[in-house]
Amino acid sequence: GREPQSGPPEDIAYKFTPTYYSTTNVTPAYDLNLRGSRSVHTAWVGFYQRSNEFQQLRLGYENSMELPFGRLVPSLQYATRGFLGGSVTAEIGERYFGLLGFGRTNLRDYFNLNFDPNDMVLFGAGTRALPNTTLSLFQIRDDRLGTGQRVSHVVARIKPDDKTRWTVDVFYKEGRADSDPASAWVHGTGVTLTWDYGRYFARVASDPYVNFSNNHMLRAAAGLRF
Repeated sequence: GREPQSGPPEDIAYKFTPTYYSTTNVTPAYDLNLRGSRSVHTAWVGFYQRSNEFQQLRLGYENSMELPFGRLVPSLQYATRGFLGGSVTAEIGERYFGLLGFGRTNLRDYFNLNFDPNDMVLFGAGTRALPNTTLSLFQIRDDRLGTGQRVSHVVARIKPDDKTRWTVDVFYKEGRADSDPASAWVHGTGVTLTWDYGRYFARVASDPYVNFSNNHMLRAAAGLRF
């Protein structure tokens, strides 16, 4: 029989994202993030800096594994100051799908750029049955530190044509900054809007009680794929 012929090696697709963070009562900060993807593999390197108060370099990797029932995505991240974290998320189904996830860290110093609890469980559902739209609803909640933190997301990804995609993420959060019952219980609604056009994209977010502090954050990002 004929030997299967391997095709040309797949190029690495890069995504570069500079982000600016403006937060009430906090010095402005920026982050630079470069991701590279090839086949099911994605790796990234990022650097966050808030003046001379806090800076952190991070490295990460994830693998998007296609399975008969859907998709499984394990990820690992290391950051300076001794931080280690990992998570696994599963998407079960295609036209209609369920979402499950689990995450753990070693609780070392880390500026959380996910803005959701990292020591968490995730559950939700979604659909691709709508025209040109993927809709998902999920909640991420702290299941380790006793903070009561919960963040519920409604995310719509709308693709009106081959070049353009809009992503709207409306989220509601509630919980405490730490496990002390005397800590203030905060709750608020935020939104993230992302516009993709070909190689380019831009994102803006309004986040009340960012990372469950008393501060409001505005995030602005723009970048490109190459």
